[in-house]
Amino acid sequence: MPTNPKQSEDRPEGDRIAKLLARAGVASRREIERMIADKRITLHGKPVETPATFLTSLRGVSVDGNPVAGPEPTTMYLFNKPTGLITAERDMAGRPTIYSALTNALPKDAPRVMPIGRLDLNTEGLLLLTNDGGLKRQMELPSTGIPRTYRARSFGEVTQEQLESLIEGIEIDGIRYGPINANMERSSGRNIWIEMTITEGKNREVRRVLEHLGLKVNRLIRTAYGPFQLADLPRGQAARVRKGDLDRFVSAMKRGQVT
Repeated sequence: MPTNPKQSEDRPEGDRIAKLLARAGVASRREIERMIADKRITLHGKPVETPATFLTSLRGVSVDGNPVAGPEPTTMYLFNKPTGLITAERDMAGRPTIYSALTNALPKDAPRVMPIGRLDLNTEGLLLLTNDGGLKRQMELPSTGIPRTYRARSFGEVTQEQLESLIEGIEIDGIRYGPINANMERSSGRNIWIEMTITEGKNREVRRVLEHLGLKVNRLIRTAYGPFQLADLPRGQAARVRKGDLDRFVSAMKRGQVT
């Protein structure tokens, strides 16, 4: 029950246009706000002036002159991102983006998808893609606690004891990183393969933590995001997550039981 009845009465019906467009898979809320600022989104032929536009449906809304359909069923794909690709729709420096590769990797009838989280230019491996902006945001929140697992090939020396100490978390240059489950897999000369599982996904977290331990990361692969595994998916290829698997994951996330 609202604590302020007058405030509830004054609130427009429906949801903000950015939320509705994100749910329809147009783009993330942040990207939609930029699109509104660029006058790319119209309502009944007139540019939308503010993201604080409340609507009960997307009837009459167009993006770049194209009418927006209603929300499609939530879909998710696994994508084995190669190195050398930017996780963005476009890059000001003209570097290739994941969408260059997705043109051939996704089926022709695939909906417009957005990446869940990011992998930097030199990081490869599992990138999840979805057409549901709400699901994307929920999975990216550190508070959701979804584990992400990486394999890092690093140059240098470290002990298993040092890696195990990361389970208590660590502070580097004033930034606090939460518990990290790290284990040494194997070594070849001074190159060491280390598996690390994190739950926050802070910017360049794995690289920064290993560099703090005196290691130089020369290859980084994300192998899992929650229950979704890279497995033997070929580099540069995508595979759709089965509806039953996706539904079970979403239900578990709502219950706070993601592992």
